[in-house]
Amino acid sequence: MKKIVIILFVLLFIIACSTASKSIADSSQPAKTGNDTVRIANDSLEYEVIIIDNGFNTWLASRALPRNYYSLAYLENKNYLYVTEWNNRVLQPNRYSPNLYEMTIDYQPQIRYGYEVNYLIYNYMIYFQNTYKQKLGGYVPQR
Repeated sequence: MKKIVIILFVLLFIIACSTASKSIADSSQPAKTGNDTVRIANDSLEYEVIIIDNGFNTWLASRALPRNYYSLAYLENKNYLYVTEWNNRVLQPNRYSPNLYEMTIDYQPQIRYGYEVNYLIYNYMIYFQNTYKQKLGGYVPQR
């Protein structure tokens, strides 16, 4: 069993089973675990997403498009592109702020994280780009 840790800006964790054939249930619902914290967990499939960033929870509730607006394939493709660019920036601390891009993200497209995980990662990436005036690639919605 392999565990994956993803940290976005302050903290974003994804711990997943490496079995690519398993699909993480889409029925997981986020729960608030503190001030401006979004958490998704499913212990039987061993994954957890925790996003802690001032303003993200409020932004998610007020500005993000509703769940199921995007297809899972769309979210997976955008997340792969954003994460690839994020990781490139982490590896160039002289060019990009190491305060924004602290650690690489081990997002593996062959692992089926499910809709909820991809939805949160995608929306965090949109929030991050708009809040910190970054552009990770392509059009960034101004929601």
